Amino acid sequence: MKYTVVTGAAGFIGSCMVNKLNNKGLTNIIVVDDFSNPLKNHNLDHKSIVGHVHRDELINWLQKHQDEVGSVYHLGARTDTTEFDVEIFNRLNLNYSKQVWGACSQYRIPLIYASSAATYGMGEHGYVDDHSIVESLRPLNPYGESKNDFDIWVLKQEKAPPFWAGMKFFNVYGPNEYHKGRMASVILHAFKQINETGGVKLFRSHRSGFADGMQLRDFVYVKDVVDVLYFMMHTKPQSGLYNLGTGKSRAFLHLAKAVFKALEIPEKIEFVDTPLDIREKYQYFTEADMTKLKTVAGYTAPFYTLEEGVYEYVTEFLVEKKYF
Repeated sequence: MKYTVVTGAAGFIGSCMVNKLNNKGLTNIIVVDDFSNPLKNHNLDHKSIVGHVHRDELINWLQKHQDEVGSVYHLGARTDTTEFDVEIFNRLNLNYSKQVWGACSQYRIPLIYASSAATYGMGEHGYVDDHSIVESLRPLNPYGESKNDFDIWVLKQEKAPPFWAGMKFFNVYGPNEYHKGRMASVILHAFKQINETGGVKLFRSHRSGFADGMQLRDFVYVKDVVDVLYFMMHTKPQSGLYNLGTGKSRAFLHLAKAVFKALEIPEKIEFVDTPLDIREKYQYFTEADMTKLKTVAGYTAPFYTLEEGVYEYVTEFLVEKKYF
């Protein structure tokens, strides 16, 4: 059986992808990361894998093992939306991804890579995964710009992998994000706050038309995300960019209430000002248009509702301090 390569494998979505592959009976997995974070590396405990490759060695490794690789899930990236050093993103997100694309094109290896809903900026052009609007999108931070710059570059390439998909992840939450610090999901932050103080702090609204806590996001459970990624690689529909959310936006207030309900604790919610460093570029609404994934790719499985996903995440993973 050929190797399945997963980059960012020690990270949140990457490690959940490895677990999904294991659950499908696939163990011939090469995990790629920098492996410098011991807490992050716990995400790979008890997973069936056959080799570790440092991210800096991946391109050379692919050259040596090109005939033995069946697919690449490129999920590794610098994902900190509060980081403003463009060079970091150019190196780790844009240029590195170009190298991965080039290798997969040259060696004819199917490739799925992580794009992001951060590419959509304030949503001026909607949240439709239409190739014709990609160059018009205006992301709000260097992270989103790096993802969109790569999407733009990809769409101009004459040489491509035999199948490729750039998946625009919306607000992914779920197990294996213990290491993410400030960038972890609001569910994890809410769980920690409730345990420490008995209550949750949410950002106050600074925009008319939105009540406090009613800022809207498309929250998608990581189990649904890896189900879609596996489906895409194994059915290989039309190559292109695809949204990956639920298609239904929900409020942070709904999310916080779901955490309290899962913990069976009375609600105690306080509103605080959105930090000045992100206030002007804070998204008040995101919602994936999921038409393309359903009609073009043919993915019709139901997604977890916010309440279902939060309940499972809190009760089966966070309370038990378990990994997926």
